[in-house]
Amino acid sequence: MTANVVTTLKIDRKAFSVSSGFESTAEKRYWLVRSPYERLQQMERLRRINYGRRATSRLQRIFTIIER
Repeated sequence: MTANVVTTLKIDRKAFSVSSGFESTAEKRYWLVRSPYERLQQMERLRRINYGRRATSRLQRIFTIIER
């Protein structure tokens, strides 16, 4: 996905609705026919829309050894 597309996509956080999963069987059928790669692409697109530039930052990794 190109950077230009990501910067132009925005979420209107004032107007949204909460639903319990796939209420529409047509929508569920649509996603079940898509390949896993296409589903992951869409999830990545939604993640970048939601988190913006923070989506590209890495998580901090902490490893601690505790002796018992």
